[in-house]
Amino acid sequence: MELKTIVVLEGDQTGQELLEESLRLLSPDVIGLDIDLRRFDLSLERRRATSNGVVHEAAAAIREHGLGLKAATVTPETRGDVGSPNRILREEIGGKVIVRTGRRIPGVVPLGGVHAPISVVRMAVGDAYGAHEWREGEGDNEVAFRTERIERHVCRAVAEFAFREAERTGAKVFGGPKFTVSPTYEGMLKEEMDAAAARHPLVPYEPQLIDATFALLVASTGDPLVIPALNRDGDILSDLVLPLFGSIAGSESLLVAFEDDDLEPTALMAEAAHGTAPSLQGKNMANPMAMILAVAALLSQSELGRLAGRAIREAALEAVAQGTKTADLGGGASTTEYTGEVVRLTRTKLEVWASL
Repeated sequence: MELKTIVVLEGDQTGQELLEESLRLLSPDVIGLDIDLRRFDLSLERRRATSNGVVHEAAAAIREHGLGLKAATVTPETRGDVGSPNRILREEIGGKVIVRTGRRIPGVVPLGGVHAPISVVRMAVGDAYGAHEWREGEGDNEVAFRTERIERHVCRAVAEFAFREAERTGAKVFGGPKFTVSPTYEGMLKEEMDAAAARHPLVPYEPQLIDATFALLVASTGDPLVIPALNRDGDILSDLVLPLFGSIAGSESLLVAFEDDDLEPTALMAEAAHGTAPSLQGKNMANPMAMILAVAALLSQSELGRLAGRAIREAALEAVAQGTKTADLGGGASTTEYTGEVVRLTRTKLEVWASL
């Protein structure tokens, strides 16, 4: 994937503040790359003013340029309001897979002894989300129905991305759907997992039912894991896996779009796994680590930016290990101080590696 332009999706409250901090890492004098940043204002005010027109424009730009970096945004709860921009972005970018990775943060004690990274690779569309629902009857005889659907090409994208990610990171593909109880519906994902395993014979593969996956997560503390999942299973898994590491500050989220023929990513959008944290707005104390890791994830998708992505990811964790950490991690560094240290470490790493 080419690294010429990154589409920047501005957000709300602390989400916007942390986005601006993360953009400091994309400066040419830090990473040595001249990247054009195309910015779109996805604040709630602007989405309302344009009736979500700006969201559609941003999605078109990501489809054109391939890479997007999104700040956290507010989703209004009132029916008939502009709703969530994420739904529009997923649909119009053609996103099929959402990847969320939990990892150890130095000095933060994980739960249950978990220390190796765990990535949840879930469907971005279909399944329980977007299902057709209705009710029939009244009183005690009232019955609720729901019609869900998953698609073969989405199952294939989830399975193939999971195995490629495991191959890239030296992880094991673990878990899966409840294919024994639902061989026709959930079994479709299991079929594609098995097919991907045949295409990637060197990747360790341990399929498990979804309930066993939950039960065995803590027992698998020594292995880096990649877990393919249905849409709602993966959503729930992410909400369990990320806090296992003691903080979601070290977790980015990646939306991936594919072409059906070769399953190579055509567009990626990265963001933090957390929300807008309105109580921290303007206080210069929120943790920008997840947004910085989102920048690293985007850069790592291209050959040109892979080294810079690695430097940023290592610098973000090393800064904490060396004592520069924000209040949520037990430190006293401000948002800008932490980012400044990550910038310094990133620049130093790249200078040293270039000399070698």
